[in-house]
Amino acid sequence: MPRVLAMNSNSWHGFPLEQAIAGTVAAGFHHIELTATIGWTEHVFPTMSFRDLWNTKDALAAAGLSVIGLSGHTNVMDTARIPDFLANIRLAAFFGAKFIVTSIGEAHIKDAAVASDAQVAENIAGLLPYVTDHGLTLALENHGEHGTGRRLKNIVDLIDSPSVVINYDTANAIFYGPVDVAEDLAVALPRVGYVHLKDKAGDWNEWNFPAPGLGYVDFPEILSQFVQAENDAPFSVEIEFTAAGPADLAEVDAAAVQAAKYLTTLGLAL
Repeated sequence: MPRVLAMNSNSWHGFPLEQAIAGTVAAGFHHIELTATIGWTEHVFPTMSFRDLWNTKDALAAAGLSVIGLSGHTNVMDTARIPDFLANIRLAAFFGAKFIVTSIGEAHIKDAAVASDAQVAENIAGLLPYVTDHGLTLALENHGEHGTGRRLKNIVDLIDSPSVVINYDTANAIFYGPVDVAEDLAVALPRVGYVHLKDKAGDWNEWNFPAPGLGYVDFPEILSQFVQAENDAPFSVEIEFTAAGPADLAEVDAAAVQAAKYLTTLGLAL
């Protein structure tokens, strides 16, 4: 099937979802990943009123955007946070998403919990009935302690379910690794079912994630690996700028346009 190329609403971190929708459409995208990460980017959230949820769903439809995934990062190793994740699963289903995305721990929030791969796999396997009941695929993002594709593949191999895939973030592999992305992706690729296309600039451990094409991630090589493997996983473009953040909304919107122009030169369709 044709590969979906989406824009991640987290690129508009600090701005309302309405701005993310407008910027996504202006850049030419037809698909979006919504962000529901508590304490970080709460563009949609289970605690929104039903009226607000329906208004958001209507706004997306009016903009011609389909929701491919929902980023609902929750610490799935903390039993107290499982109800939050189950609510995000329902939220993803409400918006018609195909994927619910999470890291093992809490994305962007200090999280000291460390567990063995077997413990992680056991906890995640317990979530599968909820995921499958809502027609979703659970995509585990490489992040933090589990920052490489190689590490996540070990966990997904243990779970061994078609309903659990790796969400490979091309810049996180450097920032939390650091690893050679091409080599790490090659190991993880058989289990990769969703991708955050994110560029990296500056030192490996520097928060510097410009629009694709402005950093040093080798996207042509990455795309080549997916084509050769006949892997049609959706690509979701994520731009997180520097630690200072974007100067203003215009910078975010321009970065989305830059991403669209660059990725289409690689043969990807919006």
